[in-house]
Amino acid sequence: MTETNLDPEEVAHFDALAESWWDPDGPSRPLHLLNPIRVDYMRQRVALSGARLLDVGCGGGLVSEAMAAAGARVDGIDASHAAIETARRHAMQSGLQIEYRVATAEAWLHGSDGQTAPAGVVSLHQSGGTPPADARSGAGARAGRYDVVTCLELIEHVPDPQSLLHTLAALTRPGGQVFLSTINRSVRAYLVAILGAEYLLRWLPRGTHDYQRLLRPAELCRGARRAGLALRDLSGLRYLPLSRSFSLSSDLSVNYIAHFTRE
Repeated sequence: MTETNLDPEEVAHFDALAESWWDPDGPSRPLHLLNPIRVDYMRQRVALSGARLLDVGCGGGLVSEAMAAAGARVDGIDASHAAIETARRHAMQSGLQIEYRVATAEAWLHGSDGQTAPAGVVSLHQSGGTPPADARSGAGARAGRYDVVTCLELIEHVPDPQSLLHTLAALTRPGGQVFLSTINRSVRAYLVAILGAEYLLRWLPRGTHDYQRLLRPAELCRGARRAGLALRDLSGLRYLPLSRSFSLSSDLSVNYIAHFTRE
């Protein structure tokens, strides 16, 4: 496994969305609806003031800006050049100090912003994954640098989710916090998050999510354990159509968020 854990088609997809990232009624509308509950969930579970925080797969900066506004010292990384440019511009407009770089998590761990040729797709629910040796050992230029690492709505888009989990753990200091959110691989999730959001409501461009890449909560937690992450909480994110918002729920069948601690 190299420092690259990305799918060029996925990167191109999000490059195309970059200019409209901060439009609450645009293609990133679901992220705008999700962001308040995700941010509140994390703020309730970790002290952000002064914390070193890495937002992996930061996109245009929705989570990064909220974390910076709460007092965290934020680095944001994403494989999309266009998304990072959008994030930088918006942070300047917001008067927030956020360090944004174009990088995968693996490249960032090793101290590089560069990218090499992409590796093949390795599904977490189909194999154990083969993380880079540096990620497995916790080595790397930025190993253990962060108090908090967030990785929201990204893991379903990378070729090798197990590599990503090992890398997130390696970037986090012992005792630090890791937050992940994603979509379940379930019939209900297919009906709601893919057919509903992409084809019927057209909240997202068609093809945003590949059902086979989605992860069941048990698969995510099993992969996290392999990476040295201990589960602290697992909660569903339920959409409330009347208020056009999300709330925490015990229902994990569609969207869910997980809180881990680095052992």
